[in-house]
Amino acid sequence: MNEIIIDHDTWNYSEAKLPKAPKIELGPIHGLLPFDGVRNPSARSATSHRVFLPYQTAANNWRPQIGICESSGEAAAGLEALIHPETYDLRFQPLTIKYRGEDNEFHDYTHDLLVTRYDGSRRLMFVRNEHSLTKPSTQRQIRAIAAATPRSVADDLIIINANDYSRQRRENLFRMHRYVFDPDPEADEILLSTARGLRTLYYLQDLFQHVPLPAARAFASGYRLVARGHLRANLDNVFWEYSRVEVA
Repeated sequence: MNEIIIDHDTWNYSEAKLPKAPKIELGPIHGLLPFDGVRNPSARSATSHRVFLPYQTAANNWRPQIGICESSGEAAAGLEALIHPETYDLRFQPLTIKYRGEDNEFHDYTHDLLVTRYDGSRRLMFVRNEHSLTKPSTQRQIRAIAAATPRSVADDLIIINANDYSRQRRENLFRMHRYVFDPDPEADEILLSTARGLRTLYYLQDLFQHVPLPAARAFASGYRLVARGHLRANLDNVFWEYSRVEVA
């Protein structure tokens, strides 16, 4: 009788340990500026989704560039910053600093996001899931990182709870990013003016019958108006024609 040996046999209930995968190194992509972060976070992870996305800012004269995020929450925070009308520039993995840990040793930490606004103010973003943020050790780590970050880098550092970005909110932000960077000022002005003039407004679809726009064009405008804060909607639900909206 031949002996059969099976890797990670049925008696072993733990997950198979996968070999460490190398980071994804992107070559030149026609029409896209390369990723310019100081660290490539694209190695395989069992706990988070790596996200590659094209984005554009005024700082790059609106030329598309590659951004790499360590998690879907980080990507969502970046997209939310990109669609903000005051954002001039956004950098992913912008700089690495050394901070002293609880073991009294120095450790490297790469910041997640750096946002620059048109008024020149700069903000670092520290993105973590809620479970991690509740740990006292994480809170001490944040204080050490903030203390070790040069004041010349940014005006402040904010903590972002990745759990605030539900799966549906993340998907809505991806679509908003798409529509914001496909502007249609005329449609936006018509839709917003109409919304302000209606006595009752319950659903986005209520606007469609009052504007001289094709439904697809009005729908895209609705996304842009919510993204810019002119209309309000619950982004933790699917945003579509039957979403409840109100004028901000």
